[in-house]
Amino acid sequence: MAVLDRLARVATLGGLAGRTGGRAVRSTLRGWMGDARADDAKAALGAARDVARTLGRLRGGATKFGQALAIAAEHLDLPDDVRLALAAAHDQGEPVPFPRIRAAIERELGAPLEVLFQAISPDPIGVASLAQAHAARLPDGTPVVVKVLHDGVEEAVEADLLALRGLALAARASGRSAAEMDALIDEVRVRIREELDYLQEAANLDQFHRLYGDDPRVRVPRYHPSHSGARVLTLDHLPGVPLERFAADATPEARQRAGLTLAELFFEQAFRHRVLHADPHPGNYLFEPDGRVGLLDFGCVKRFDAFSIGAYAGIVHHAIRGDRAATLAACRDFGSWGGTDPAAADCLWDFCEAVAGPWRVGPYEVGGPHDRLADRVRPVGERMWRIEEIRTPPDVVFLHRTIAGVYGMGRRLRTRGDFAALALQLTGEAMAAARA
Repeated sequence: MAVLDRLARVATLGGLAGRTGGRAVRSTLRGWMGDARADDAKAALGAARDVARTLGRLRGGATKFGQALAIAAEHLDLPDDVRLALAAAHDQGEPVPFPRIRAAIERELGAPLEVLFQAISPDPIGVASLAQAHAARLPDGTPVVVKVLHDGVEEAVEADLLALRGLALAARASGRSAAEMDALIDEVRVRIREELDYLQEAANLDQFHRLYGDDPRVRVPRYHPSHSGARVLTLDHLPGVPLERFAADATPEARQRAGLTLAELFFEQAFRHRVLHADPHPGNYLFEPDGRVGLLDFGCVKRFDAFSIGAYAGIVHHAIRGDRAATLAACRDFGSWGGTDPAAADCLWDFCEAVAGPWRVGPYEVGGPHDRLADRVRPVGERMWRIEEIRTPPDVVFLHRTIAGVYGMGRRLRTRGDFAALALQLTGEAMAAARA
């Protein structure tokens, strides 16, 4: 990427920050807090659409950031028009013309397209922030999806990450330390760079296929080494439909089965297997009529060591049991609390109570009439941000991103389950593994 191209991307992102700053951001926040006037709601929608349009035109880290905003929107009880405007960042990227896709595949795989595939559609089935996907058939007729990295995306990611560091500067101005924010941005950088490595994604697919390849609740695609390389990845074409269509058309029983599967998969991956499919926006899932869930896009996978996830599991486990002292001790072990400030301890416990309290009563309907998680968490979350001794360990960035994504999909599916029992079982396993 030329220097001028880098500067143009930085200027575009800077302009976006300016356009959505000031009164629009204040109005947006007031709208999300539930006390917006009509003009504030209009400003919120305009800002969301501006974010979606701008990030959809760019590729790389900027659009990944937009997708994270859309995940957050799923569980903030935003109006549908605002939520859908942000969600557009998932799928409105401009497609690369097929002749360039053809050239990229042939260059990477070393053969003409007609030799490599029985057929390949020139129209993409998906245009993501980092790559574009096309339906195809192998010479033996096997239906596959061919993912091709965008040309120049590596340079675009680096430019976007540089521009988006301004978010860290804003956070530091509100009292967060430079070391904390740098660690968080480094965590994001590592994960996004891994998404550019199709050899790593192939290894991720192999691991998840070993874990879930024979599981009737879920489908994990196989990758085809003969038709894959560093910039091209060929995978099984999974059956199923996107979340919105499934939520609208599926039976209540199928929606319930799918929602419970999403919750079970999260707890199993994080606390039993310590390897997490950590790109949880709805475009990375397909749903079959019986509620079986297909997992797509294994570029962003977060791995945990036994001690770190065991400490985090202790926070969840003891919070659900209502044990304040043990919860705070686990927060200290995990690195989210310095262990000395009583105000920080009180705030952390208030946060744990806000999140865990509703799950203690037995079966709970996510997205149901009594699900007010965002209303409970938002005010205490704002308090936490202002307390210096409460820190955000890098391990939670993609862990919490995945929780938010799974929770958002559960809301769309109106999932009911005894999530406390599920969490206690799997976090107990992780705590035992950490002690072993």
